[in-house]
Amino acid sequence: MPRNKLSPLDIKIRTEISNNLKKYSHGITQVSLSEKTGIPVSTLSGYFAKRSTPNAGSLQKIAEALGVNKSDLDPRFADDEFFSKKDIPNIVSIYERLTPTRQQKVYNYADNQLKEQNNAIVRMPRTQIKLLGAVSAGTGEELQDDTTEVDYTGTVPEYDYALQVNGDSMEPLFTDQQIIFVKYSEEAFNGQIVIAYVDGKAYVKKYHFNGAKCELVSLNSKYDPIDVSGNENFKIKGVVVL
Repeated sequence: MPRNKLSPLDIKIRTEISNNLKKYSHGITQVSLSEKTGIPVSTLSGYFAKRSTPNAGSLQKIAEALGVNKSDLDPRFADDEFFSKKDIPNIVSIYERLTPTRQQKVYNYADNQLKEQNNAIVRMPRTQIKLLGAVSAGTGEELQDDTTEVDYTGTVPEYDYALQVNGDSMEPLFTDQQIIFVKYSEEAFNGQIVIAYVDGKAYVKKYHFNGAKCELVSLNSKYDPIDVSGNENFKIKGVVVL
């Protein structure tokens, strides 16, 4: 499946992170930073060169190694004004072009987001969870071998491991940078949201099997399904707790 083109906002975020990394790592080599964080030099190089976007766990490691706050590196943790109005799509215009069934789904999602926001204002429980790494909702991620402890605000379900979602292919169910909780399993029922390995990379997708064809399906229609029929390098590694 071809790599999806980055949005102007994705490019803007990567550029800001790259500039901040160069600013705060002045005098520190990438090799030295790799030794301090445990993040491979090749991965760090991608962050510096704007080829990839670090997840929250990696950002935390880098920030601690550089003696700065995570918000000093990634503008998404610092200032809502970073996102200008032109970065935000006209949701009303999009909503009006949807069928009634899809409009209901958008309404349900927006209503849930509002409830979560209101609950956060009241005071949601805050705890530390062990984040295994990132899982792609788009083009695939290589999971880390170790876990990183990160702050999490909200109710934590019973789970085996947690991951951060990178990408928008599972919207509106999961948004970019959202933390999801997973129960380990090597099997899944048709229609479940799974963590799947395909050719060494991890994805979060909807599992679809009709007896003749097996696919990993995105909820965002702009992404094509991944056909894993007969692929010996395809494995299920968990079912997402919903």
